[in-house]
Amino acid sequence: MATFLYKLGRLAFRRRRIVALMWVALLVAAGVGASTASSPPDDDFALPGTEAQKAFDVMEERFPDANAEGATARMVFRAPTGEKITATDNRAAVEKTIEELSGGQAAAVSDPFAKGSGAISADGSIAYSSATYKVPAQDITEKTREGIEDAAKAGRDAGLTVETGGDALLVEPEMGNAEIFGIAIAAIVLILTFGSLIAAGLPLITALIGVMIGISGIAALGATLGLSANTTTLAMMIGLAVGIDYALFIASRYRAELTEGRDREEAAGRAVGTAGSAVVFAGLTVVIALVGLSVVNIPVLTKMGMAAAGTVVIAVLVALTLVPAALGMAGKRIFGRRVRKANPETGVPAAAGAAGQRPKAGARWAAFVLRRPVLVLVTAVLALGALALPVSAMKLGLPDEGNQPADTTQRKAYDLLAGGGPGAEGSGGGFGPGFNGPLMLVADTRGAESPKEAVAEIQKRVKDVDGVVAVAPPVFNKGGDTATLTAMPKYGPSDSRTESVVQDIREQAGPVEDKTGAKLLVSGATAVAIDFSQVMNDALLPYLALVVGLAFVLLMLVFRSVLVPLKAALGFLLSVLAALGAVVAVFQWGWLASLIGVEQTGPIMSMMPIFMIGVIFGLAMDYEVFLVTRMREAYVHGESPGEAIMSGFRLGARVVTAAAVIMISVFAGFIGSSESMIKMMGFGLAIAILFDAFLVRMAIVPAVLALLGHKAWWLPRWLDRVLPNVDVEGERLRGHLEKTPAAPVPAPRAAEQEPETSGVR
Repeated sequence: MATFLYKLGRLAFRRRRIVALMWVALLVAAGVGASTASSPPDDDFALPGTEAQKAFDVMEERFPDANAEGATARMVFRAPTGEKITATDNRAAVEKTIEELSGGQAAAVSDPFAKGSGAISADGSIAYSSATYKVPAQDITEKTREGIEDAAKAGRDAGLTVETGGDALLVEPEMGNAEIFGIAIAAIVLILTFGSLIAAGLPLITALIGVMIGISGIAALGATLGLSANTTTLAMMIGLAVGIDYALFIASRYRAELTEGRDREEAAGRAVGTAGSAVVFAGLTVVIALVGLSVVNIPVLTKMGMAAAGTVVIAVLVALTLVPAALGMAGKRIFGRRVRKANPETGVPAAAGAAGQRPKAGARWAAFVLRRPVLVLVTAVLALGALALPVSAMKLGLPDEGNQPADTTQRKAYDLLAGGGPGAEGSGGGFGPGFNGPLMLVADTRGAESPKEAVAEIQKRVKDVDGVVAVAPPVFNKGGDTATLTAMPKYGPSDSRTESVVQDIREQAGPVEDKTGAKLLVSGATAVAIDFSQVMNDALLPYLALVVGLAFVLLMLVFRSVLVPLKAALGFLLSVLAALGAVVAVFQWGWLASLIGVEQTGPIMSMMPIFMIGVIFGLAMDYEVFLVTRMREAYVHGESPGEAIMSGFRLGARVVTAAAVIMISVFAGFIGSSESMIKMMGFGLAIAILFDAFLVRMAIVPAVLALLGHKAWWLPRWLDRVLPNVDVEGERLRGHLEKTPAAPVPAPRAAEQEPETSGVR
């Protein structure tokens, strides 16, 4: 592979204008395709095989007139202290407010004062009105949202407390500031790393080109392949991350080859042949992790993973072709102005490690680890183990309006309906905590002799379930063979006791069918959240086994070793568990929550563990492959295990550190989001990269390799014969490289050496 990539790098460098034009043409074509494509479809959230999904499927078939996908809004009214909401003036204010909600995109608005509505609290102080809309939440116009807010304001002006919940007010969070913040930090880090604006801009520009092609391709194929607009979020985040990393790796290796005296075309070929090989395998690990999301068997996650994997493939191709072409266009400006002035003949500094030059920070740290490997290993493992302890108490769930910041109208409406503050059970008026998470029961009576008697039996059994407050009268479809009932649990939707209530109701399905022939299914938002969490739990181990197993085989091909891939996998598990522990401590327990603006603690989002495993595994293996391949390359070329570790850190630690700082900055930018889900993802990914890059790759990896010595690179002979030799370290290139003499390079003036070793290391 190294030989092929070496030739590809030289070709891209030599034909740089043609290569650049091809990528620009591809970008234009993708942009045109995106601009002329049909509107992308909405996310079709489905949970195949779960009871909640089966209930939705029955509803869709038997109640065709129901608009299950339409947005909803619920306006909650509270009368002034000591008054009833049914008082003449208060009732008039409520009716006027409700009237303003009607029309436009609204399909229907309920009247809380209608007989039997059950929309007035027991103490008469609170009432609510539910509005349904003709379109899904993402299609609600700004005019409609403003109308809801204006109606609420009119009610407040009349002296009532009015708060609004429901997804009709949902607004897609803005990500632009987070991305700009991350890119700005990336630019600063790259400037400090390279000491040249041209060299710093090159990884950013090439990465952005790759990302734009990727997301434009997703938009162009959205209608054909069923890719919603939301699939671009993960693709953009991962594509930008790996695009910068891969370009940074190759550009850094190119500069290193130049300092060894190679001419520019030869340096580009060597950079792509060596660092490019690491990029290919690092990219494959990311693709495996993202494509592996399909084992979860949730169509939305599968499509998101596939789309992001496609963007990663583009990032790899950009790094192997467009980056060397851009390096050719940059010429001598790949180094800073002071370096070029110090070396006017070549514009290239002499090789690192010249006599009298102070060792870089990476080499100094590696030397310390080699002297104290046991101390470093034990300290890092104990630190990560301690951070991982909160994982044992992790509760999974889906965020609801009870997890919104306390000052939002959605959260206030939630609390009013529940009857007080968070955790209150029916105090202070309201309808009880379970009112915010009603359970939808679907009774399929096609197999029953008497549908009405069967539904009556279901209603009776569900009422007797401990934790069920009430069961609303059934509503039959036109055919009379299916009915829906609403059961009100005693506890809130995110309360663990509600899960027990759902399971107890589902346990009644067997006896009901045996006695009446009717099938009972439990669904609704609360049941969906419970089933979703269960799907995530069930898929976690198979996903982990698939991703880590395939990557283990891939890393054996790269490193020709059994112990190095094993160490990489175990180190990754440590960093992910520690990151999840930190997420639990902050978002579930509330430790230091105020520092990052977490206003409300609650369960951890169900997809968080799998999402973090997929994303962090791919990025962690990037750092592992790039850092350890430099060690492997040095070892294969005759250095001792200790010397190889020193070489790997001297040549790669600075770049890996810069890449990690960039990724931490990109992800940390999302911590400032007002959406708790996005804040949690940003924090989790940023802290995971911090742990993995600096505790695992920079501490545990060299400590373990130092303790293993030559055994680290051991591979059974039979396995060595079976595994194909992909030649990542470029051993097959060695003969060719030795035939290419290094041109003499004038030594730089001492005063000009420091800029090349300063900044991020």
